Amino acid sequence: MKSINKIIRYTAIAGVVMSYSSAFAGNEDRVGSAGATELLMNPWARSIGIGDAGISHVNGLEATFTNIAGLAFTDKTQIKFNRTNWMGNAGIALNSAGIAQRITPSTVIAVSVQSMNFGDIDKTTVDLPEPTQGTFSPRMNVFNVGFAHSFSSSIYGGVNFKVISESISNLKANGIAFDAGIRYVTGEQDQIKFGIALKNVGPVMKYKGDGLSDQVNYLTNGNLATLEQRSATFELPSLLNIGGSYDFNFNEKNKLIVAAAFTANSFQKDQYRLGLDYGLTINKAAFNIRAGYVVEKGIFKTENRSNALTGFTAGFSADALVGKKKSALGLEYAMRMAGQFGIIHTFGATISLK
Repeated sequence: MKSINKIIRYTAIAGVVMSYSSAFAGNEDRVGSAGATELLMNPWARSIGIGDAGISHVNGLEATFTNIAGLAFTDKTQIKFNRTNWMGNAGIALNSAGIAQRITPSTVIAVSVQSMNFGDIDKTTVDLPEPTQGTFSPRMNVFNVGFAHSFSSSIYGGVNFKVISESISNLKANGIAFDAGIRYVTGEQDQIKFGIALKNVGPVMKYKGDGLSDQVNYLTNGNLATLEQRSATFELPSLLNIGGSYDFNFNEKNKLIVAAAFTANSFQKDQYRLGLDYGLTINKAAFNIRAGYVVEKGIFKTENRSNALTGFTAGFSADALVGKKKSALGLEYAMRMAGQFGIIHTFGATISLK
């Protein structure tokens, strides 16, 4: 067992070193040059409330976004539904749903989907600028299949595979990516945790479809032909998350988690995250209040900001045990500041079956 643990540790260190060079390859000049930015949108309320700082302690389906290694802490079965009004009153809905299932004492799998709905948009063209040609609805979907394993009582790891789909009425782009994460737990009460996650690694994507085609008329012979343009490729917004947390266990009913994390982005400014999660247990109910703050270079000057999702975050959740098997039903809420777009609200529900 000791030799196995050493191998795992050395493999983890090697993975971090290799991912370090990849994640830090970008600079501020590359801001906005990546595509598939829906991969950067956290759809889950509980981890949003702490500013996405829970790289080392967020568990269950929430961990499929922050650090897939946390999926290994799913008790038996967990089902989640969350809805977000993206960018305040922009009329964009981000819906997410998923299920996680423990299949062996040390292995958990999960399937989830995030879908962005932009509503119906009127079709217009240069020749017909009036909205008389019907409507279309852009879509952005991310399908996740996650796998997490407990290697020992201290080391946990996981991999998450993604299928990305973006489309409008006459253009479509598809891609694949994966996340990988590791968590290390120590302390007499397992109160000290560290986590590392590499996210959104995959090949470039490219748009295809009739929207890139035009009809041309050859003046020499009057024939019509279809001219198809080639779309440029775009890279995925890869990043590296490193975080740690400490649990202050005041007693059996009161607990405070302090978490900090660093996000190294390849296509935008690096970010620092701080989160607090206070939990109170009363009889068969648990209540949590959360707060977080996300900092990056230039956020205090409007003209220098390049990311709306910085600043203050907050949220709360309530879970109650129901039924003879003491399954848990939870409701959750989170808010995050979005600069001039106002406040983004996320609501959801979690069902945990024993």
